[in-house]
Amino acid sequence: MNSTDRLPAVAGKFYPEEPDILKQQVAGLFAGAEPKQVKYVRAIIAPHAGYMFSGSVAASAFNQIDPDAHYKRVFIIGSSHHDAFEKASLYCDGNFVMPYGVEKVDTAFCKMLVERHPDIFSCNGKHHQDEHTIEVQLPILHHVMKHDYSIVPILIGTATPSVCSRIASVLKHYLSSENLFIISTDFSHYPGYKDAQEIDAKTKDAILENNPKALMNTLAENISQHIPHLATSLCGWTSVLTLLYMTVGNENLKYYAVDYRNSGDTKYYGDRNRVVGYWGIAVAEHKEEKNGFSLTMEEKAMLLEISKNTLKEFCVYERIYEFEPADLPSSLHEHCGAFVSLHKNGKLRGCIGRMTSDIPLYQVVQEMTIAAACRDSRFAPVRKDELPDIDIEISVLSPLRHIDNIAEIKLGKHGIYIEDGFRSGVFLPQVATETGWSTEQFLGHCARDKAGLDWDGWKKANLYVFTATVFPEEVDR
Repeated sequence: MNSTDRLPAVAGKFYPEEPDILKQQVAGLFAGAEPKQVKYVRAIIAPHAGYMFSGSVAASAFNQIDPDAHYKRVFIIGSSHHDAFEKASLYCDGNFVMPYGVEKVDTAFCKMLVERHPDIFSCNGKHHQDEHTIEVQLPILHHVMKHDYSIVPILIGTATPSVCSRIASVLKHYLSSENLFIISTDFSHYPGYKDAQEIDAKTKDAILENNPKALMNTLAENISQHIPHLATSLCGWTSVLTLLYMTVGNENLKYYAVDYRNSGDTKYYGDRNRVVGYWGIAVAEHKEEKNGFSLTMEEKAMLLEISKNTLKEFCVYERIYEFEPADLPSSLHEHCGAFVSLHKNGKLRGCIGRMTSDIPLYQVVQEMTIAAACRDSRFAPVRKDELPDIDIEISVLSPLRHIDNIAEIKLGKHGIYIEDGFRSGVFLPQVATETGWSTEQFLGHCARDKAGLDWDGWKKANLYVFTATVFPEEVDR
């Protein structure tokens, strides 16, 4: 243990401080918890009260996590109960000491977030010293996980929704299968038993909408009802709001209500005149049960045929090539990003694409063919007399994967996507092969030439890699 490690603040109060008794109590919580209901969990919302009151609901939420998963990091986000500050505070000084051992903090990652985004993140151990919202989650997390992990403790001190949105704009890039997010919050505070059930149901329904505005409207409506003794309907509302800003608009993510009770349900301790509510909620990714995406030679030829006919119809007759989508195989109806590159006598003549897509692949290819022919600002529009000399190359993309270390980039295999605010740039995998650039040259040219940043702008930007299924027109010949 280092002198900068954080010591327990609520051991012996919110949960037992004796390791054996703590282990026994946590196991008991899971014995009565709701079983696993969803797959591919990316985040959970779990309560943070004393285990005798909220522990069973927390266990139900944690039960949705895949215990066999290998998580790179577990982000634990809570709203400060003690200090108000206009940022999110990370614990960068050391680890969290718990009765059963040490929870490792990814301090290097925490410091990186602060260095890159000092306007919204800070390192201040004092904010964490007496706070229970993150600490209470750790024994339950420790019980669930079978493999090593590190935590990223984030304490939100702001009460400004726009700051929560900015925090989310950074954190959403880590919302993937590599990481887990735990949002720590209780629901209504101190109304009567029946009022709590009604208020908490409304708040839960607003969260399930995956809409920040719906949550804020519901919280305001709850206040306007002047319910006796209601102090708040969601004590960690800024943390939940941050999560909603991370997930809103992502149709692949869905919120699931898992378990509910309030402190009035607690045997022996349940005062039903003034209660606190607890919901366990899971956020899971919808995935098709399949063995990955691939294209046959025939399917590649179909896409090239669509692209060639689209190019001809548009450049010669100024009309859109029409065909019957129902005749295409299901793989060409998948939602994939794709780029279309046009070459004339071996030299680039236009290249436009989409990294992700909410439309079918065949439609992406058709739209990007037209865009490459007439909307690439580097070139004049393709003329009809050039068509005999034009060759087409299509690149179908895998989903983006966020990286923290450029050593993860495999030249020739990975394309790169650089994003910094509203600026972004992309290079397909084949660019590195064609140019012979080193990794830093690959990144530097993308930052400067494509994203409009400085040569070293990639060092402070969000970096992603992807792979591409690339097939030139020869496939169709």
